[in-house]
This record gives sequence, structure tokens and C-alpha cells, in this order.
Amino acid sequence: MKSKRKIVLAYSGGLDTSIILKWLQKNYNAKIIAYTADIGQELNKSKIIKNAKKLGVKKIIIENLKDIFVKEYVYPMIRGHALYEGVYFLGTSIARPLIAKRQIAIAKKYKAYAVSHGSTGKGNDQVRFELGYHYFGPKLKVIAPWRIWKLNSRTDLIKYAKKNRIPIPKDKKGAPPFSVDDNLFHTSTEGKVLENPKNQAPEYIFQRTTSPEKAPNKASYVTISFKKGDPVTVNGKKLSPGNLLKKLNIFAGKNGIGRVDLVENRFIGIKSRGIYETPGGTVLMFAHRAMESITLDKKTMHTKDKIMPRYAELIYNGFWFSKERLSIQKIVDQKKSKVQGEVIVKLYKGNISIIGRKSSKSIYSIKKSSFESGKIFSKKYIESFIKNASKKLRK
Repeated sequence: MKSKRKIVLAYSGGLDTSIILKWLQKNYNAKIIAYTADIGQELNKSKIIKNAKKLGVKKIIIENLKDIFVKEYVYPMIRGHALYEGVYFLGTSIARPLIAKRQIAIAKKYKAYAVSHGSTGKGNDQVRFELGYHYFGPKLKVIAPWRIWKLNSRTDLIKYAKKNRIPIPKDKKGAPPFSVDDNLFHTSTEGKVLENPKNQAPEYIFQRTTSPEKAPNKASYVTISFKKGDPVTVNGKKLSPGNLLKKLNIFAGKNGIGRVDLVENRFIGIKSRGIYETPGGTVLMFAHRAMESITLDKKTMHTKDKIMPRYAELIYNGFWFSKERLSIQKIVDQKKSKVQGEVIVKLYKGNISIIGRKSSKSIYSIKKSSFESGKIFSKKYIESFIKNASKKLRK
């Protein structure tokens, strides 16, 4: 008897991918390998295994990628100070390339003929996943159910789930859930009342940050040390990349740090509104910039600021593995060995304040900047500097 072909599905155990799993079984007559990348999201392994087994899946793979995710994806992005449209920390965008890469590796290992994902036909993630698929497995078939099936809305999805006896989760209001994506770096929430940009986001949707109004009345202080551009300790304790970000998420989250309400321009040309929570990542971004302020020269810092929008756009659009992104990363990392030392951060009711920084590689000069010393800077030099600068006014 000829064995069934195999499809590797990026499986979360939630409603969308459970429906997709059933749909793939019905429409492709294939064995489904359920693949879950553990990148720090809220993960119930037993529930994932239980749900997949209920749907007849024999091969279920849950892979711990937390440290790899933070070290090889989040940290390089922090070094580049990547913010899409000046606001978004790219928490969803940066996760997809890693998942796609590992999904293709699993497909090759088990000789699958296709891979599949649960991204909607209106979203960016379908692009991000599939660019990763094409990069690492150009010969593998890609199945994108949302662009194929006749389930065109959330309502259709719920009906399909009920018909096929797939459990429908409920959010805190007892209705079908918001669209939520989370990992160790962030949480995003979309849909329902949020689709109208005039509506204020209800407080109950926030999962990892306390409301600034309800945050502690006493400030928290965090000391972060950097080595070669990356954080290595929090309050003097050396931590793995995953645990370091997890610890900062707790510190920052309880102080109401890292909330963003954004209407963004999607790669495919649609505007969408999302609520993002990036507590630890926000602190790291502030601290990293503070560390660079005393260790990097003006030209290097300004060059990084100039290329950042393009760098962020490439990540947002799914081009993490592109030559252009890799080329920009080389520029970003050119002097990362100089970025080391300690930064002290104050967290208070949604606000971040840098209150101290020090480094053995500091190029900051107290003598040159002090108002008490007049011998370091030549007055004649300043006069000449202004005169030369004035000539550029009419160029």
C-alpha cells in the first residue's frame, strides 16, 4: 500500500490552525506533521498534543527555540534599533523567519512534500512565512489555506469548527477570541472592537503589562550590562538570552512599560490596527541606545539612524534572509565590540528614564564637555567652525 504524502503544518494548537489541520486532512489526503516552535509564547504543551491527537495526528514536534530566537533574531534587531514607522518593535515580524526556517528543516528531515501555515490572506505573515519557505526550501509546495478555501471570515471559521467538533476558545468576554500573537519578545492583539481605530482598547486585552495608572507608586531600578552590543546581565546576574528577556518582561510589565496602539501600513497595502506589548524589549532598546551614546562616535551613530527605517522595513516585510538586510546588519554591527558597559534604568508608571551609564570603552570626555574648563576647546577653532558652517547655508 502506498504511504500518504506528508505536510508539515506550523501548528499553535489554537482555533485557526486546528481548523487548517482538519481541512488539510480532508482536502489533501496527507499525513500532517504538527510543528510548534516554542519561542516563549504562552504554551500549553499537553493541550497542543491533546488537540493534535484528537484530530488524528501521529507526529507532533514541539521545539524549544527561546534562546536562539532572542540571541540570533531579537538581539541583532535591538542592535539596529529597528522600529517600523517609528513605533512598532517588530515582535511578530522577527519571529516568522525562524519558524519558517525550522519548519523547512523538519519537512526535509521527514521527507514531506509540502509546508503550510495559518496566516490570513489579508495579513503580512503569509509573506513572511513564505519568503522563508522559498529561501530554505524552494522546491517544497506551499499550501496557504486562507487563499484557497471558501472560509472567508471569522464567522465561517467558527461554523466550520462547530461542524467538525473542534473546540472554540473563549476570551474574557465570553465571545470568540481576539486575534493574538505572542512570543518572548511581545504580544499583539487585533480584531473585534479594535478594528475601528476610534475605539479605545479595553483594558482586559492587555496580557503582559499593567496599566500605568495601576502600576506601583514606587519606581523600579534595573542595571543592564552589555558586552559586544548584547545584554548579558540584569542587576549583576548573568542570564541566558531567553531568561534575560523574560526577567526584563516581568520588571517592565509590572511598571506599565511597552504599550503601543498602532495603525500600521501592511506590506500588502492594507492599513491595520494592532495593540502591542513589548515591555522587556522597550527597556533593552532604551538601554542599548544609552550604551552607544558613550561608546560610539557621532558618524557611526548617525549612520545607524539613517539606515534604520529601511532596516526595519525589510524585517517588517519578511526579508530577514535577504542580501540587503544582511548587508545592513554588517553596518549595524561594525563597531558592536565597543558597545559594552552598564546602564541604569528607572521604570515608573509607563515611563523609562536612563539615570546612569558607564563603560571602560567610553569616549565621553568630562574635560571637554565641562562648563568649568576652558582650556580644552580653542575659541579660535569654534569661530572657524561656525564660519565654515555658514558657507553651507547657501549651497
